[in-house]
Amino acid sequence: MGRAASLLVALLLACLTIAPARAAGPFEQWASVVIAGDWRAHEGGSTEAFDNARRDVAKSLVDLGFPPPVQFSTRPGRYRGKGLTGAVPKAVQAGLKSAAETAPAGCLVYITSHGAPEGVVMGRDLLRPQRLAAMIDSACPARPSIVVISACFSGVFVPVLERDDRMILTAARPDRTSFGCGESDRYPYFDDCFLSEIGKARDFVALGRAVQACVARKEVDTGASPPSEPQMWIGPELRPLLPLYAFDKARKPAPTSTPSARPVEN
Repeated sequence: MGRAASLLVALLLACLTIAPARAAGPFEQWASVVIAGDWRAHEGGSTEAFDNARRDVAKSLVDLGFPPPVQFSTRPGRYRGKGLTGAVPKAVQAGLKSAAETAPAGCLVYITSHGAPEGVVMGRDLLRPQRLAAMIDSACPARPSIVVISACFSGVFVPVLERDDRMILTAARPDRTSFGCGESDRYPYFDDCFLSEIGKARDFVALGRAVQACVARKEVDTGASPPSEPQMWIGPELRPLLPLYAFDKARKPAPTSTPSARPVEN
């Protein structure tokens, strides 16, 4: 090898040696679970809306720098080879606890399903606010957490889930339905807005506000009424920290869909 070539190789090796290590992303040690709690459309038939949202929310979280979320579906056999677990409360509790043991910095829980004033549908069960709160408190103590619930009446979860280090975002207030779980819907309205806005927002606070505005526009455009009024609550300890969890603007854009012509409650 010539002297010039040897010198070039030496310089390249020196650059590699002194190059700074890649900075760790803010979510690299966060545990996350994404759950599709039902497969039935409002009309009684089958819908892919919840599992579509489950799949694409999980992809978007990976794009933000989260480790691959643990995913749950009520029809895991329909999506063979995807590593899904059946969406039942006991399995979700175990999955969240296991993920939190290996990723101890924070926790994110995302549920998309039908809802009722008493809780959210999860398979054949109704997951009540008190049980979800106990699951998260047990698996993720003394660490920041973000809980997103896309379902009718999901605002009922807010008072029970409130913690100083927690953010809660729900698709509706406690006495309102949300929309978009028809047989032909790609996503429920709230999930659609979450996915379309996540590529534009700077952090979870901005994302929550953008989702609220997006849902309001979507409901006006499709004549969905009364408005669902998505709720957002942020604990006082977490609020000043959330801007530090800034999203990576280099990620790929999230998938979007066009509004459904006919609103369907979920």
